[in-house]
Amino acid sequence: MTTFFTSVDEVSSRLAEAGYLASNAVATTVFLADRLGKPLLVEGPAGVGKTELAKAVAQVTGSRLVRLQCYEGVDESRALYEWNHAKQLLRITAGRDETWEDARTDIFSEEFLLPRPLLTAIRGSEPTVLLIDETDKADVEVEGLLLEVLGDFQVTVPELGTITAEQRPFAVLTSNATRELSEALRRRCLFLHIDFPDEDLEKRIVLTRVPGIDRDLATSVVRVVNALRAMDLRKAPSVAETIDWARTLLELGAESLDEHLVRESLGVIVKHQEDMIKVGQKLELDKL
Repeated sequence: MTTFFTSVDEVSSRLAEAGYLASNAVATTVFLADRLGKPLLVEGPAGVGKTELAKAVAQVTGSRLVRLQCYEGVDESRALYEWNHAKQLLRITAGRDETWEDARTDIFSEEFLLPRPLLTAIRGSEPTVLLIDETDKADVEVEGLLLEVLGDFQVTVPELGTITAEQRPFAVLTSNATRELSEALRRRCLFLHIDFPDEDLEKRIVLTRVPGIDRDLATSVVRVVNALRAMDLRKAPSVAETIDWARTLLELGAESLDEHLVRESLGVIVKHQEDMIKVGQKLELDKL
């Protein structure tokens, strides 16, 4: 089994080179998932860097990133594979004089198979990071498809047999915890919870991702964002939005934050009208 990392410190340093500043807990769990060959289930609120973690691992290891974006209604044909029915029909039509058994052997072959993300990752011969994004948005039935893939790193295609990974992908599942994932799926994974970073780590993230920003301005940005997260808004600002806001302020030539500048650029970090009203009231009371 090929592994990517030799130590927790190496995980931290290499992810940092890709602009992903990992806490010790994140780096340790990534290291263990790599060394043990186990899928990694990353849970936490939206916008804390769960998807970016998988992308960073792919980047620093030179791996191909294969992504299954989950949503309500995603099924086997979108996740695993499907048959090219149009091509199969043409093949059957072209061989009118054949028996069904002869045609059947031909049309259920590799030539007519359309691999989707899970099968693509399993069959890959190159280093691969498999990202199963927002797993909690998929229907419960999809978890059944994942059990074989993540438990044995294999896929069974009835017409072709069982396809086992020659090189196991580094699998990352993300969840915003909008529904509870099954215990069977959790048993197959190492678990990592990522919350919003503390102010010091988020400031380091901003300074890393927004070159040229003044340190005092970065401090103010993070302080205001953390105040907004404490306000029980409909949507708390994500780390990505903190970075976007810092870039916005840099483009505006800001050197410091004031109420006027916060109001003018609020739409970068606040995305619902009721939240805008709530934040506006706090600004008037000078509590941000």
